[in-house]
Amino acid sequence: MVTILGIETSCDETAAAVVSDGREVHSSVVSSQVDLHARFGGVVPEVASRAHVELISTVIAEALVEAGVDFGDLDAVAACNGPGLAGALLVGVSAAKAIALTAGIPYVAVNHLEAHLYAAWLEEPELELPMAVLIVSGGHTMIVIMEDHGRYRIVGETVDDAAGEAFDKVARFLGLGYPGGPIIDRMSSEGNAAAIAFPRPMLHDGLDFSFSGLKTAVISEVRRRPDLDVADIAASFQEAVVDVLVAKLVTAADEAGARTLVIGGGVSANHRLRTRVLDAGTETGRRVFLPPLALCTDNGAMIAATAWWQMRANGPSPLGGGAYPGLRLPVVG
Repeated sequence: MVTILGIETSCDETAAAVVSDGREVHSSVVSSQVDLHARFGGVVPEVASRAHVELISTVIAEALVEAGVDFGDLDAVAACNGPGLAGALLVGVSAAKAIALTAGIPYVAVNHLEAHLYAAWLEEPELELPMAVLIVSGGHTMIVIMEDHGRYRIVGETVDDAAGEAFDKVARFLGLGYPGGPIIDRMSSEGNAAAIAFPRPMLHDGLDFSFSGLKTAVISEVRRRPDLDVADIAASFQEAVVDVLVAKLVTAADEAGARTLVIGGGVSANHRLRTRVLDAGTETGRRVFLPPLALCTDNGAMIAATAWWQMRANGPSPLGGGAYPGLRLPVVG
């Protein structure tokens, strides 16, 4: 049994988890900074970095205690080294390297995007490849065809705002608060998704995404009709986003011959998106994997799971590697 401590500090969650053999989660601790950033209406990089410094030791200690292990029981330590906020990434990478040196165990650098792919394998080890995976969050919106372990093709990604970013911006304009995604998700259950015919950007134009125009359409419609019900606006906006996400995911699966649909990232917690992807699986005869809500947001378990697969294929990472804010998903040539 190979037991790995995974550390995640790419944005505004300080997280650590202990996982064995890429699947057995012994602990998973996540300390969110939402309250710290709410007053600013979004994540402030310097604030996030300082909070990680203050929290990282406590979060790691809690993960070890919850798992009933100490550093001597670990076979490796892993950290997300990108993409993400530079200062935030450095906190996790530095902590992991310090543990590796002190405990005399290997260090594994993990790509944050790749980790979202492997969150699915934590819960369902028998997923059928190839898979069409929608990674959708505040910083990323892309469709990845996972052909095999370590073999990926990015077939679509956003050309401007990520979906989660669009949720946050619309919520801010409507005065609903931060983070916008969960708030709009809740409000949408009280609104009429057919009340306003918002555009579906690039719906029939390849597999890339664009949400900045949709955000602008919401702003224009609200200014034109200030008496609109906010719940109807939220529901109609959300439906437009989900329509595009699901349609392109299914199209990508068709083109790749993928029999499995998977979603990951913070926006994969959206209830309407989860329902629509399940419906798409039923309609097209595909298996669907929806991550449990605890694995939708950034977490250490997905880092540790990815590290286990990575060590099997390529071994540990050199301690000389740093943090890479613009890191891309490694793809098939």
